[in-house]
Amino acid sequence: MSSIDEGIFQLSQLLEPNTRITVLTGAGVSAASGVPTFRGKEGLWNKFRPEDLATPGAFARDPKLVWEWYQYRRELILKCQPNRAHDVLATWSGRYPDFTLITQNVDGLHERAGTLNVIRFHGSIWDVGCWEGCSGSPHRWNDETVPFAEVPPPCPHCGGYLRPGVVWFGETIDPEVLEKSAEAARCDLFLTVGTSAVVHPAAGLISESKGHGAFTVEINVEETEALPYLDLALVGKAEEILDRVERMPT
Repeated sequence: MSSIDEGIFQLSQLLEPNTRITVLTGAGVSAASGVPTFRGKEGLWNKFRPEDLATPGAFARDPKLVWEWYQYRRELILKCQPNRAHDVLATWSGRYPDFTLITQNVDGLHERAGTLNVIRFHGSIWDVGCWEGCSGSPHRWNDETVPFAEVPPPCPHCGGYLRPGVVWFGETIDPEVLEKSAEAARCDLFLTVGTSAVVHPAAGLISESKGHGAFTVEINVEETEALPYLDLALVGKAEEILDRVERMPT
């Protein structure tokens, strides 16, 4: 048995009904679904860095340009379907009573796959909110309109601009999300799947869970900076590794 086979078997044996399981996912989970990373290959948008568009300052300067970018992203993501990685994690969320999924992705594919108990670390591209934070509107709400009749779309409560319901560069993570994520890190088994483990504060959850005594596992196409905090590293595509773990005889 190869080392990868041994690792997959080892992980499969840790998935027990009474195990408290937390999974942190990143862009690598959605790669097989064809979700673009939006860094340098999308025609017009290769003239811009995400860091120059996904900021409060960029929206204040040119809300139409920012919304055109998000509209483009929403149209592309709408054509994507959950892949085997999403499906396996959705199955686990229904099978294991104490399962939590923390995702850094904003594409909504975990929810479309039927995953339960999802914490959206960076929000959702399918949510919107009032840019002015008007008193008549919720903080965020779901709106999957594609395309909007006008860009930027108006807030239905005050007539001002809507903004995408994602966490932009320079913005802080919702304190409630941080609290829920920290609580989820107090688990028995912590998996980080398809993430580079360099973007904080999400990346810090690996060492945090390790500090609480969790068995820590990484599934990624290459080893990451999380290696010192890992009990097991499985190198490969998320959809392939998770499928093999799920099919492993118990």
